[in-house]
Amino acid sequence: MGGSANLTYLITGAASGIGAATAELLAERGDRVVVADINFGAAEELASRLGADTIALELDITSASGWEVALDETVARFESLDVLINNAGIVETGFARDVPVDLHQRTISTNFMGPLTGTLAALRRFRAQGHGHIVTVCSMTSFLPFPGLASYAASKHALRAFHHAVAIEERHSAIEFTIVHPTATETPMLEQEAQDESSAFAFVTASVSASFVAETVVTAIDDKADEVFMPPEGADDIIRLGVRPDKLLAIFDRAEQFGRDAQRRRRSS
Repeated sequence: MGGSANLTYLITGAASGIGAATAELLAERGDRVVVADINFGAAEELASRLGADTIALELDITSASGWEVALDETVARFESLDVLINNAGIVETGFARDVPVDLHQRTISTNFMGPLTGTLAALRRFRAQGHGHIVTVCSMTSFLPFPGLASYAASKHALRAFHHAVAIEERHSAIEFTIVHPTATETPMLEQEAQDESSAFAFVTASVSASFVAETVVTAIDDKADEVFMPPEGADDIIRLGVRPDKLLAIFDRAEQFGRDAQRRRRSS
């Protein structure tokens, strides 16, 4: 894989899943990596395996002061920050009526306000230094109403809109923007969804590995792509369904049953 070596990346939610796979890929090719996660122990364990040019930072992405500390520590250690990868996210499964309002709020705060806060904090620094690249790991659910994951999908809708709005605002600056929309990915989040039948729709399509998504993310960064969909061959259909709820309703019972069967097979295996 090509790309410019010796850049400094800060990755949120990097202690596991897509974030960890991305950190591993970047470290292997010689980039400097900050493994940022609210789970500092897991972040530190990963960083220790990836070598001297990787450090771990504890970061609650919903904390504005936490972001400032993380960015300061990154620059203190590596002298600069070139790429921010907003990857951290959570999910609360269940039909919307069954999920307490505070958990809906937690999802929005983490998945939307967290990346928003980090983007703005990094943006100020990138504008001052005259370059930078903001990367958002979003989701194909940003195009779909998604039962069983209603707040999660809503947070990703908001995140995509915010990302593109800021990119347009900064169109005359030297700052690059990339957003990637993974499909269902083999992470702890998918395991959580597998245990809740309300989330059966998440299993309509085949899942991919975190390493596969990481390769897609890194390639998108190297190519300075504006927006990348996964899987690319099915993206148009998903986007069309997302703006036509009548079409989605017409196929939903059949699609959900297919997903439920796949979900049950996964649990039984």
